[in-house]
Amino acid sequence: MSKIKVAVIGCGNIANASHIPAYMKHDEVEIKYFCDIIPERAEKCVEKYGCGIAVADYHDFLNDPEIDAVSVCTHNDFHSIISIDFLKAGKHVMCEKPAARILSEALEMQKVAHETGKILNIGVVNRFNTYVMKIRELIENGELGEVYHVYASFRKHRSIPGIGGDFTTKAKSGGGALIDWGVHFIDLIMYCCGDPKPISASGEAFCKLGKDIKNYVYTGMWASETADMNGTYDVDDSVVGLVRTTGPVISFNGAWAQNIGEDEMFIDFMGDKAGIRLQYCSDFQIWSVKNGMLTETKVAAKETVMYENEINDFIRCIKTGDKNQQYIDYAVETSKILQAIYDSSDSHSEIRIS
Repeated sequence: MSKIKVAVIGCGNIANASHIPAYMKHDEVEIKYFCDIIPERAEKCVEKYGCGIAVADYHDFLNDPEIDAVSVCTHNDFHSIISIDFLKAGKHVMCEKPAARILSEALEMQKVAHETGKILNIGVVNRFNTYVMKIRELIENGELGEVYHVYASFRKHRSIPGIGGDFTTKAKSGGGALIDWGVHFIDLIMYCCGDPKPISASGEAFCKLGKDIKNYVYTGMWASETADMNGTYDVDDSVVGLVRTTGPVISFNGAWAQNIGEDEMFIDFMGDKAGIRLQYCSDFQIWSVKNGMLTETKVAAKETVMYENEINDFIRCIKTGDKNQQYIDYAVETSKILQAIYDSSDSHSEIRIS
């Protein structure tokens, strides 16, 4: 059987840490192209992984009949453009999160995926996290009873990424802490709770601590190589929100940067029979009542590598035509929530979600 040939577009951190290693481990996959607008990055991948061709412009292989699928690992402003181009060229697409900068772009991606019949998965990778899948299973089996409220906290002291660069320029990223971190937390909650339909959202997004770029003091900065002290800062460095769904109410408090020296990354699932606190990208605890006693259970499960699970199932979907839990239809619901939170912040009012 001939191998599935793929191209990786965008050869930065997420591609090298996740997509490429997962493809390299798959016996049925061959990476034919590494593409990056910085040619040296693509060339470095060819040298590092011992395969593929380095390309600077994805249009050079857009219509290559040998290519079955692509991973889009670029910054947010190119997600919809590149994904749509390859879907129309008859290729399957694995696109990093968020689906797009704004809801209208995500809806266009969904439309083209439906029209072409090709797989379009969005890299909300927690849907393949072992503990997240276990929580979904517990909720489905009624172990928590009615899950009526889910609360998420994703906040750091001062850790704005690449200040002044693409991460903090709304025209390129679509937003800040909410679209970068919040997308993972909100999507994870939606998945665990059976993907309920969002009804309305209310929130406030704050652009406060990073506005004075040159004098910003921080505890840590990832993507520091993209920082630009003369650049732009017009995104949210913190956000609060409340979302009503056909399932539980979701509330959250998120911050890239805050003047509180606490780092929190957890999600609380409140049910009328039991409750769970999931430590993000880690394990969880369960609180309940049994035989008239309060109980607390710490769980342990055999973990698998979620990025490998994600890519492996993408390849399975290419072969079978199945639409898995990362299909664009689910990502669009999360995009609706993100858009509604930003719109609510702009209008200072609750937004209905259709």
